[in-house]
Amino acid sequence: MLVDAALQLVDEGGPDAVSVREAARRAGVSPGAPFRHFPSRDALMNAVAEEAQRRFRAEIQAALDATKAGDPLARFRAFGLAYVHWAMKNPAHFEIISSRRFFDHDRSAGVSRDNAELIALTERTLAEAFAQGQLRASDLKQIQIAGRALVYGFARMNIDGHLPRWGVADDDAERTAAAIIDLFVEGIAKR
Repeated sequence: MLVDAALQLVDEGGPDAVSVREAARRAGVSPGAPFRHFPSRDALMNAVAEEAQRRFRAEIQAALDATKAGDPLARFRAFGLAYVHWAMKNPAHFEIISSRRFFDHDRSAGVSRDNAELIALTERTLAEAFAQGQLRASDLKQIQIAGRALVYGFARMNIDGHLPRWGVADDDAERTAAAIIDLFVEGIAKR
């Protein structure tokens, strides 16, 4: 309940708008009550980040579940599309989990564990694609980093308002994201 109130504050005013007292007010509890669970704003922001990461992971899992299991390159593509879609739909939440400004990533076991699992999932997916002969290149780490840079960079460009300068209207951002992800996948795929 308190984490949901804090997420609402993030949606309305960005991560800097979160305070334990305002989250308590919105959750309908006394101003001192949350401090038993969240002794500081940092503790609350850690919980907010864990919830944002959980929602991000659920979006990715839903996209993977809807993709053909025997086609790892299609799953890699679905992962990228889900990443960008979620970031564009939840810019403030993306800001929290992608920036080191709002909570200590290294001290958040939940976010760190979940992030490590997503990285490992990407590694396994690319290893499967390579084993099935779907990839041209054998340096899977470079493919993984390039793919991450692509989706992260596109999400940041969208959130930071850069896409219009590149001729991409707001209502065309998701189609453009799919097109550049397809271009990337075509570039790494064995012909």
